[in-house]
Amino acid sequence: MKCEHCTRKECSKKTKTDGQENASVDVPRLAQEKREKGEFHKLADARIFLSDCLACDSCVTAEEGVQVSQQNAKDFFRVLNLNKKCDTSEHKVLAVSVCPQSLPYFAAKFSLSVTDASRRLCGFLKSLGVHYVFVTTIAADFSILESQKEFVRRYHQHSKGEPALPMLTSACPGWVRYAERVLGHPVTPHLCTAKSPQQIMGSLVKDYFARRQNLSPDKIFHVIVAPCYDKKLEALREDFPSALQSSRGADCVLTSGEIVQIMEQSDISVKEAAVDTLFGDWKEEEMRRHDGASSDGYLVHIFRHAAKELFNEDVGEVTYRTLRNKDFQEVTLEKNGEVLLRFAAAYGFRNIQNVILKLKKGKSPYHFVEVLACAGGCLNGRGQAQTEDGHANKALLRQMEGIYADIPVQPPETSTRVQELYQEWLDGADSPRVQEALHTAYQGPGHPPNSQDIKW
Repeated sequence: MKCEHCTRKECSKKTKTDGQENASVDVPRLAQEKREKGEFHKLADARIFLSDCLACDSCVTAEEGVQVSQQNAKDFFRVLNLNKKCDTSEHKVLAVSVCPQSLPYFAAKFSLSVTDASRRLCGFLKSLGVHYVFVTTIAADFSILESQKEFVRRYHQHSKGEPALPMLTSACPGWVRYAERVLGHPVTPHLCTAKSPQQIMGSLVKDYFARRQNLSPDKIFHVIVAPCYDKKLEALREDFPSALQSSRGADCVLTSGEIVQIMEQSDISVKEAAVDTLFGDWKEEEMRRHDGASSDGYLVHIFRHAAKELFNEDVGEVTYRTLRNKDFQEVTLEKNGEVLLRFAAAYGFRNIQNVILKLKKGKSPYHFVEVLACAGGCLNGRGQAQTEDGHANKALLRQMEGIYADIPVQPPETSTRVQELYQEWLDGADSPRVQEALHTAYQGPGHPPNSQDIKW
């Protein structure tokens, strides 16, 4: 199978992290748990293929490959086991944050509504010993809002003759890793500096939530449940830990598929539980999503904001025009025959290639491009909805798309929780803490050691 990052014939993708096949996760049965005093020490190594993510040799160093392979269910159960020891100095508060694009997978797998699936997932994780279970929607709120503001700033800069457009989204770690490690300049200056929802959730849990609970950040073990393996790479980004927190934002990333495997192999009785909030109240919040067909909907939200902010145009339903294929679409704002805004969504590296080629030649027609490494968007992440032979389970995906579409949409601007957090956590929406907590910088040109040179 050819790695989609490569356009030449020979593929430079990594092989397995070692010489063995992926090991299944041996989750202790309830009877075994009783016999062994509740310790999960029979867990087999849960390895992944680095080819399962979208990063090939030019994006991942050998050291990073080892670190990625260590982010598995065994690491998760290691912390659960530590919490069962008598030495409380080694105990950790275990927090799990679930991406909203993972929830339709759990709902489809267990034939439940999204709300019921989230309660079952939360109940299962807490029966294992997890203390808190969150959903990362609120972190995506921050990321989208900051991206909206940045686009407007870039548009004004561009209008003054400073090349700042198109702005390319930066929420997809496979795409960002590829842009940093392989493409470099002139692409990286176009990446939006707003952190991804996973990065922001790390700051929320390790900084805001930790302080509310009077905990040191290093006493929290934070697990992300995500639809793709590239999120494991994202947890290794060099700009973590930051000055806001003394430990990495995400300590371990597990895919939705890895969690389902654990659930299916467990005999532990589960009592459903409501998902927690960062605010410590017990009121269960309604599941909600952003206005994207299979992702967090950066294009739609930024398009509407820019239309209003820059041209005082209210945009209701956003109309997509399909270009080369269903994963390459365009949205325009027109007035009196003039195109005021031209946005695009480019999913999958074949479509990204076309965007990058035009950008490098200085001929990009777009003001903004929502870039996602996975064809079909985040719901189609390779950490979920896959058949046994590693292909997309199309029937399951269609079911997940329907489930996701039925989740109520709430624009991030209308979230009172987010506005409260801007004030309480970051000292206001325009304070210096916002830049530190919600924005990042990208590596310049250059390749990691021992990488192969890949050119479009």
